[in-house]
Amino acid sequence: MKRIGEILLISMLGGALTLGAYVTFFTENAATPSSGIHTTEKNAMVQANYNTTRTASFENTDFTHAASETLNAVVHVKNTAITTSVDPFRAYFYGQSQGLQKRAQVGMGSGVIISSDGYIITNNHVIDNATEIEITMDNKKTYIATLIGTDVKNDIALVKIEGHDFPYITFGNSDNVKVGEWVLAVGNPYNLTSTVTAGIISAKGRDLAGSSSIDSFLQTDAAVNPGNSGGALVNIRGELIGINTAISSQTGSFIGYSFAVPSNIAKKVIEDIMEYGTVQRAMIGISYSIKGAHDFEGVKIGEITPDGGADMAGLHKGDVITKINEVKISEFSDLSGQLSAKRPGDNLEVTFSRNGKEMTRTVTLTKNNFKELKVLGLILKDLEPQEASKYQLNGGAKIASVSNRDLLNLGVEKGFIIVKINKKEVRNADDAIQLISSKYGKEVMYIEMMNNRGQIERYVFR
Repeated sequence: MKRIGEILLISMLGGALTLGAYVTFFTENAATPSSGIHTTEKNAMVQANYNTTRTASFENTDFTHAASETLNAVVHVKNTAITTSVDPFRAYFYGQSQGLQKRAQVGMGSGVIISSDGYIITNNHVIDNATEIEITMDNKKTYIATLIGTDVKNDIALVKIEGHDFPYITFGNSDNVKVGEWVLAVGNPYNLTSTVTAGIISAKGRDLAGSSSIDSFLQTDAAVNPGNSGGALVNIRGELIGINTAISSQTGSFIGYSFAVPSNIAKKVIEDIMEYGTVQRAMIGISYSIKGAHDFEGVKIGEITPDGGADMAGLHKGDVITKINEVKISEFSDLSGQLSAKRPGDNLEVTFSRNGKEMTRTVTLTKNNFKELKVLGLILKDLEPQEASKYQLNGGAKIASVSNRDLLNLGVEKGFIIVKINKKEVRNADDAIQLISSKYGKEVMYIEMMNNRGQIERYVFR
């Protein structure tokens, strides 16, 4: 017989807030408008200049050039999403069909034009579930945008408006950004027209500790507020070095720190969307060890994936990765940021320490078939059909790695299979991630897992 174990976990959400602003309107029995979104596939690449030169930030502290170069290329993004709910009073007295109520939710954010023919980058959460996306230029001219593609993991979306000779911002190299460097945040806070604020880079490779799947933000003290989501973070040369995405706040307004997706990650995401229709994720082929009593700088390899890039290059368990392509790696968020900007097949020069000796190997990245469930500190993969058949399951999400200390202390191990969430069957890793992410911290969540002995264990999250 299968043993049922029930364990109660207390879960907490992080404090990061996305910057989109939302207003909800109600219309009874309203007709749903035709969708303004069309997913298209294109093989052409976005033709945007990319500056790889390194220039010291103290060469110029006059922000007028950067402001003039970017203001006209940052746009206001308005999305409208139509949802249907039931008014129980009207449904009871007039029938179910008369009780239907259409709800129009309007979201507002910012976007950045990145090519003269109208490609615009913004945050995924700004346009998520939209039935229509409206773009307003700095000169008040409006356009209806077409959705080209999105990447939920990195919170990036690409849309396009029809036209030509649009002002646009060129990409800078976010790897070259230095802590203390002057930056400008350009966006539309509180539904205002394009607004510029100045600050410095406060930190790089910032991990928001579970509040987002992104773990390599640029942190800045340039003031951003609701409505800035999807706007530009630029250096004093007017080059795009980040997409403003979140603030850390207990009030919903700016209190000193904001966070941006680095431009190298954003650029790679939109190029993948344009060329492949989906984001190509690469893996180095390791799991990492959490720092213990004897802290170290770098990423210590916990396990090596057999036949993965690190394995083929000769890296070993216990090696400490300190550099990728001469970029310093202090912690896992630095390594993750470098991988997010690369594709399967790319080569990395990996510098690492082994028994006190520094070594370098060329690692070829492989396709990432694993999915990260960051809120629980799990790496998941789809359950293989033969294994599902062995356990008489219709599918499942197999745990490939556990970094959550609470789960580890409760006995959750690599190899456990998530089979149900709130009694709903889990067929694959995407099912598990979607269900858990939508419920985590919002409602009681019951997760059933099959342990490595074929027994079912039950975990309750509140």
